Amino acid sequence: MDNAIPSAAYWSRPVADVSVELKATMAGLSSDEARSRLMRDGRNSLSSEGGATPLQVFARQFYSPLVLILIFAAIVSAFVGEGHEALIIGVIVLASCALSFSQEYSASRAMETLKKRISSKATILRDGVETTIPTEEIVPGDILRLSAGSLIPADGVIAEARDFNVSEAALTGETFPVVKSPGQVASDAGLSARSNVVFTGTSVRSGTATVLVVKTGNRTEFAGIAASIQRKTPETEFAAGIRRFGYLMTQIMLVIVVLVFVANLLLDKPLIDSLLFSLALAVGLTPELLPAIISVTLSRGARTLAGNGVIVRRLEAIENLGSMDILCTDKTGTLTEGVIHLDGCFGADGEASADVTLWARLNAVLQTGLKNPLDEAIAVSCAGNDDLAGYAKVDEIPYDFVRKSLSVVVRDGTAGQDDLMICKGAVHNVSAACTSVLTTAGPAPLDDERRIALEERFKAWSAEGYRVLALAIRHIPRRPSYSRSDEADLAFAGFLLFLDPPKPGMAETLRAMSARGIGVKVITGDNRYVAQHLAATVGLKTHGMITGEELSHMTKEALFGLAPKTDLFVEIDPNQKERIIAALRQRGHAVGYLGDGINDAPALHTADIGISVESAVDVAREAADMILLQRDLGVLLTGIDDSRKTFANTMKYISITTSASFGNMISMAFASLFLPFLPLLAKQILLNNFLSDLPSLAIASDNVDDDQTKSPKHWDIGYIRRFMLIFGLVSTVFDFITFGFLLGVVQAAPGTFQTAWFVESLITELAIVFIIRTRKAFWRSRPGSLLAWLSLATLLLAVAIPYLPFADWFGFSPLSPFVMGGILVITVLYLLASEATKHWFFKRESRRAPVREIAHV
Repeated sequence: MDNAIPSAAYWSRPVADVSVELKATMAGLSSDEARSRLMRDGRNSLSSEGGATPLQVFARQFYSPLVLILIFAAIVSAFVGEGHEALIIGVIVLASCALSFSQEYSASRAMETLKKRISSKATILRDGVETTIPTEEIVPGDILRLSAGSLIPADGVIAEARDFNVSEAALTGETFPVVKSPGQVASDAGLSARSNVVFTGTSVRSGTATVLVVKTGNRTEFAGIAASIQRKTPETEFAAGIRRFGYLMTQIMLVIVVLVFVANLLLDKPLIDSLLFSLALAVGLTPELLPAIISVTLSRGARTLAGNGVIVRRLEAIENLGSMDILCTDKTGTLTEGVIHLDGCFGADGEASADVTLWARLNAVLQTGLKNPLDEAIAVSCAGNDDLAGYAKVDEIPYDFVRKSLSVVVRDGTAGQDDLMICKGAVHNVSAACTSVLTTAGPAPLDDERRIALEERFKAWSAEGYRVLALAIRHIPRRPSYSRSDEADLAFAGFLLFLDPPKPGMAETLRAMSARGIGVKVITGDNRYVAQHLAATVGLKTHGMITGEELSHMTKEALFGLAPKTDLFVEIDPNQKERIIAALRQRGHAVGYLGDGINDAPALHTADIGISVESAVDVAREAADMILLQRDLGVLLTGIDDSRKTFANTMKYISITTSASFGNMISMAFASLFLPFLPLLAKQILLNNFLSDLPSLAIASDNVDDDQTKSPKHWDIGYIRRFMLIFGLVSTVFDFITFGFLLGVVQAAPGTFQTAWFVESLITELAIVFIIRTRKAFWRSRPGSLLAWLSLATLLLAVAIPYLPFADWFGFSPLSPFVMGGILVITVLYLLASEATKHWFFKRESRRAPVREIAHV
């Protein structure tokens, strides 16, 4: 057994004994010892596997059933003496897989680079000094510091704790936070009964703790459970659309391939030729590059987003961001500057107070729990104003989301003097714990009249846009420690006023959101007066408002009906956020949620797209799909546009596959039943498919028209089916015109027919891209330069192939100028007809879906 891991149930033994067995001290490991243990025990991650190796990614390209069938067919061809045919098929299949590999592998490398920018960190003791390191570098024996908001990165035993509550829902399913403290429990205690141990994957809800790390990586309890129960990520709308599209194409492919193969056999055509032709048709009908196109498009979208300040944690989230039509957000730092200033410290009578300033500073500077901008604002504003050297901190009652307050107990050097408890928090919560109020004449009972006066001051300041906290004190005879029960019989001392002005240009940003079909809803714990003042200042339309108190008495059905009509959710408790998000999603909205707090994790999970910020607490960052490097709706707005461009480019490839390619394959399938020869040889179909795919790889970088970013985009498999049938029919009509020209006018021999048909079908597949890629007239929309040049180069190659030295390898023969001219005329007519059909089709589709915008190309 590894001597780094305690041999017995460590939770049942004293921390000192476990520390000795781990050869650790409470001052932390030395850097050299930590490096040695990291080499010995491995990195602290749930899997020892890194990203896929190049060989694994390359091998994955051959897992497609169609590719395997083609390889089998090539082997059969070689055995029956068609070695030349088998070689050509093998080379084309290999080239196609290599093309997919190069795109997918480069995309995966790019994503790994981006993910390193948001790797999790942990605070530990090394060489006796508190330091921050990546969580992967934690080793058994490390001393871990935890505070509210921390995501626990390893299993360990608690050495010290203060009001320490941990959410273990990820591990045990327990909804409510569990109180944790040092001590020992029975050796046979289950996970939920180990109150002196913390586990990987759980998170700190409140308080602080010092933990001796015992197990890391695959040795943790979370890893053991994860190994036996695979958690499946809910399927995104985009992934479901891809899956349904795959089913549609598979059904069409199977029907056509089976019918064509059987019909050709009944017509006494060679077995091998018929088999290869049917399989080649299947390849032509299948968007085999779709996985690579999606990977490339999404990874390129992720790189673009990263360049604009948005780091993507899950690639699928890019598509969800593009389909988002409601964004729920807090106001602080999003609608406001997020740089909070202490504007004043006032007594209960509304006059400036030096005592309140001193007490506020003592509370803010000496507290060691959850870091927050309000305390930082107090410390900065009051820096140098008071000398705190004469005060010593005795104890602390950390902030939690039930009390909504934080207390620090201090004492000065005067012998026999009582300790002073200073409580700071939400006005209603603090005043509820008060029985008296400090006036200029001394303490006075806090009767109803005085409570009303305090409430009126609070409302007046809030209506002016101030964030108001209350401060209260209590003198208590000295004792070693204090608890939450001591937060009673307080004396209301005064108010702290904070100002967080709206961000410049926020009104314009909100209008831009609205112009893109996105409604912004504010979910905040602040009071209604502050929220209403801010909404009016930034021009946010408020069609309705619900308070947390009203929401707590609201049924699920009532919230279902009111949530879409409400823009301000105020005085909201953290556990109510998830209810709001769920209600909006049930109404069919694609909902984004922007949050960075401890209690935002459930809402971030529930939303279609969870968005957090780089400075967020660990648990919020871990729950999010995307991380904003700046908490700015302007950055998010750019991300939305980029996401919609990514979606549009993905849909372009699908549309191209379901138009000319589909039409050409259907035409060949029918032609094979009536022609005395195959309209194209299998190797010619495969070459056609390979060459037409080359420009498709440039779709990821194609330009996108502005109108494609102005509304949310959603999958609609019915739309794709209609698009395929109508544009496929247009393609098939012109294919038959081509057949008529070649057979009736030119009276082409099999070799000439196949060559001319190859050139015509390839040219139309390349040219139709420029018609389909835009809803505008194609000459009014500029394509990406890479797409344009690759298409032009492939088109010139298509025209030149019959005249190149290796043309006879593929069964091609030179075409006369008359035949080539006829092909070009038919191609031009086809493109004009497709352009006219496009305008008719999109006008018809816009009438079909006047309310919800569908993902049109």
